[in-house]
Amino acid sequence: MLEVKDLKVAYGRVRAVKGISFSVEQGQVVTLVGTNGAGKTTTLKTISGLLQPESGEIWFDGRRIDGTPAHKILGLGLAHSPEGRKIFPRLTVEDNLKLGAFARRDRAGVAQDLERVYTLFDILRQRRTQPAGTFSGGEQQMLAIGRAMMSRPKLLMLDEPSMGLSPLMMQRIMSTITELQQEGVTILLVEQNAQAALSLADYGYVLEVGQVVLQDTGKSLLTDDKVRKAYLGED
Repeated sequence: MLEVKDLKVAYGRVRAVKGISFSVEQGQVVTLVGTNGAGKTTTLKTISGLLQPESGEIWFDGRRIDGTPAHKILGLGLAHSPEGRKIFPRLTVEDNLKLGAFARRDRAGVAQDLERVYTLFDILRQRRTQPAGTFSGGEQQMLAIGRAMMSRPKLLMLDEPSMGLSPLMMQRIMSTITELQQEGVTILLVEQNAQAALSLADYGYVLEVGQVVLQDTGKSLLTDDKVRKAYLGED
């Protein structure tokens, strides 16, 4: 569904992504793990059209999309829930969700997907008329995921969904990712919590300073000595 080929991205003279390649098959959860500065967020921003690559190719659903405007990439079925959630704090929960469907014209389908999000996250239904800025971090993360789902994506990119959350809320978000996969959503997950990400991922890529240094199934990476020492805090 997604193929990234020799992607290079620079901020001025600083190259943040140094020729990475990876792929995501339909129905999979694929994760990119690595420390801060590894190039994970930059990679997602480039795939979604928020940044332009220096070189390389990005293919989505059989179509080359590098250089395509972000709103058109969204229309193709690739949604991005960004790091830091980026909700609209003064708007209500429901208005935030409806903004996720701004590119759609099928009102019946939008209403159906709104109900789907409310079923997935009941707290959003209960507080749908409240300003989103009154929510806790975990509730805002649910809203950010729900908003991305409102575009009815074929592939959903999640950037650091567990950042700043309590262990209980993190577990809730990770179980939601599994639920979405079971519903047929393909997911590309960027996550600093390597243990959580690799535990649910079909396949994983380890990034260091803008390069892929390891790749394997999630289960295999969990037992890899280098990964255990560098990312799981084990000797």
